[in-house]
Amino acid sequence: MIRFVIILPLVIVAWMLLVKIIRDVKNANVDWTGVTTIIGFIALAFWLRHVTGMG
Repeated sequence: MIRFVIILPLVIVAWMLLVKIIRDVKNANVDWTGVTTIIGFIALAFWLRHVTGMG
């Protein structure tokens, strides 16, 4: 029960932050090409680490 009392407010706060971030991103003028490039490089780095075992 104590875990539920601690975890529930954390989940609610995380959800509120996520909604706020999504709202801010929708209203902002974001360069999506740059964002997707960065995400792509990060995904490629994780994939190469998984495949080669290096890094």
